[in-house]
Amino acid sequence: MTTVTDKRTFATATVVDTSHPQHEQVRVLVSELLRGGREAILEHSGQDYRLRITQNGKLILTK
Repeated sequence: MTTVTDKRTFATATVVDTSHPQHEQVRVLVSELLRGGREAILEHSGQDYRLRITQNGKLILTK
């Protein structure tokens, strides 16, 4: 298991070693990603996506 930090966002992720080494999985705690807040903007391929926690504690990802 390896911890990786994105220097632009300071987000920390843990790379989990699985039984298939060619398939590394990244596990990110939502609480760390949101830094105590309820939403974050994620950038993917030049597009912004909003990840937020609802009042019921569910996750919603919107473009």
